[in-house]
Amino acid sequence: MLVAFNVLVGQRVGMHVARRTDAVLLLVALVWGSSYLAAKTATVALPVLAVLFARYAISALACGALVASRRRGRRWTRAEVRVGSLLGVTQAAVLVLETYGVAHTSAANAGLIISLTIVLTPLLDRTGSRRLPWTFFLAAGLCVVAVGLLTSSTGLHAPRLGDVLMLAAAVVRAGHVALVGRLTAGRPMAPLHLTTAQTVVGSALFLPLAVTHLPDLVHSSATTWIQLIYLALFCSVFAFLAQTWAVQGTSASRASLLLGTEPIWAVAIGIGVGGERLTLWATLGAVLMIAGTYWGQAIERTHRITTANPTKGAETCPAMTPTSA
Repeated sequence: MLVAFNVLVGQRVGMHVARRTDAVLLLVALVWGSSYLAAKTATVALPVLAVLFARYAISALACGALVASRRRGRRWTRAEVRVGSLLGVTQAAVLVLETYGVAHTSAANAGLIISLTIVLTPLLDRTGSRRLPWTFFLAAGLCVVAVGLLTSSTGLHAPRLGDVLMLAAAVVRAGHVALVGRLTAGRPMAPLHLTTAQTVVGSALFLPLAVTHLPDLVHSSATTWIQLIYLALFCSVFAFLAQTWAVQGTSASRASLLLGTEPIWAVAIGIGVGGERLTLWATLGAVLMIAGTYWGQAIERTHRITTANPTKGAETCPAMTPTSA
């Protein structure tokens, strides 16, 4: 009787933890999906470079405060500083393209196109076996068709500048993610230290570029500052740390499934909150993009697991990097 009771209690506790983990991952995906509309709205009130500097500076202050509060945390290593600084440069390049891109396209399009990172990263990552199944390339082709429908949703015309920039951002972000995997593989590095280094480097890079816009930043409205704080604290610091905590308590497939809802949230928030509209062709492109990225992600994950351990089907949880920093 006692054993059965303990088992029942353990199952209920496990279900509670699983639901809490799922809720956190869904919240992270929702926050990332909302970042495109927040960034687009902020760039209406401020120049892009001012938005980027403020986002990085606020994130750096928050990360610095977290590091300082952990008095008994382990010390920084040279590898963390070196790797974090390099990743700070590549991450800054991604955010430049993303922020300029979303300023010139819809938040829904931005969230959908950037999800190409999911299928581009395995093509750029050179670790392990690179002979991906032909079905993966079929999924990638489906995403390419989706981009074509999204960028020409109102008829045949040259792609909008914002769509082109978001495409470039997806390519650079895929390279950034692949670089994260290569530089951190097998090395014990604290996620908070890496994030702090990246935000400090980003702040240093954008300060001289945004210095002429600082008066505009200082005199911004309360609404604009709320958007900047939201981008920094929620879409950057909170999302990354929450994701790092959550993926440790679930399977890779479940985490990927929940985090992969980001473009869905981007479309929902862009339409529901931002008042954006999708044409029939753009809607078809959105459906194909979500289906293609989910399909490609599942194929790559299965291929990676079977290649790493062909005699065992157990799944390990890979290091995950946010698609929206």
